Amino acid sequence: MDKSVIEHIEHSDSTLFSFELLPPLKGQDFGSIQKSIDPLMEFKPSFVNITYHQQETEYEQLSGGLMKKKVVRKRPGTVGISAAIKYRYGVNVVPHIICGGFSREDTENALIDLNFLDVKNVLVVRGDPQPGAKSFIPEPDGNHYSLDTVIQINDLNNGKYLDPTIRNSRSTNFCIGVAGYPDKHSESPNLDSDLFFLKKKVDAGADFIVTQMFFDNKKYFDFVKQCRDKGINVPIIPGLKPLSTRNQIMNIPRAFSVDIPADLVKEVVKCNNNDEVRQLGVEWAIAQSKELKEAGVPVLHYYTMGKSDNIRKIAKAVF
Repeated sequence: MDKSVIEHIEHSDSTLFSFELLPPLKGQDFGSIQKSIDPLMEFKPSFVNITYHQQETEYEQLSGGLMKKKVVRKRPGTVGISAAIKYRYGVNVVPHIICGGFSREDTENALIDLNFLDVKNVLVVRGDPQPGAKSFIPEPDGNHYSLDTVIQINDLNNGKYLDPTIRNSRSTNFCIGVAGYPDKHSESPNLDSDLFFLKKKVDAGADFIVTQMFFDNKKYFDFVKQCRDKGINVPIIPGLKPLSTRNQIMNIPRAFSVDIPADLVKEVVKCNNNDEVRQLGVEWAIAQSKELKEAGVPVLHYYTMGKSDNIRKIAKAVF
């Protein structure tokens, strides 16, 4: 029987461990991610998140200068991977449910499949714009915002399906997570606006929050306080990603609008190669993790990006 994230938190008297995985690329099998999962299972993760990736549009050059448009999904199979991890490892899973690339009916059908599999937790995110697009464009009859998807899932939890003619419908029981941004979302004008919409998601049925990566714990502590001041009282799980390459001090702020502390940047610049940066990232994340754990955070959640050797070193030092 699947347990909700909230049940895991409520039944624990110490900080829990969890991590996030990318599904395999199309053409790969389960073994391609198993090597990332196996080293982390000794730390008894309470749950494993699995990201969802929308389809992408590509153009193929044809003879005569013509271009052929094709739509590809490079990482399909999130529902199947969720089931495989859940039943192979006996661990709860938290698949991501995104707006991009899915109609409302697609979303409902995916949730029905997850409910059949006794998956009780989901994390709702809007998803990024298509590569090259200036703004997010939803599918026809798709949800525009993560708030819309939270409302749709909460409707299912109350037995309300898209088809109003359905009678004697069964209610689902999803525990709903949403994303929080200590540095604010890249598209938000300010943090106060971000918190306004975050509270709307909680009021609509979100049960917990997982934060975007941050490298200064003060950002997290300030974010939690601001959430509480706004009446957002659900658990707020810190998400951590250790640096692993020198280029990330430029790429992460550009891609995620996340600040990197000056002290950390100075140490990265001193490194002679990416192996040294990766070790620095581990040491910095260990220090972050220990302080957060000491403060009594409910869960420490790690973004693996498909590689777990550095996360294993951190977990070994912290748990």
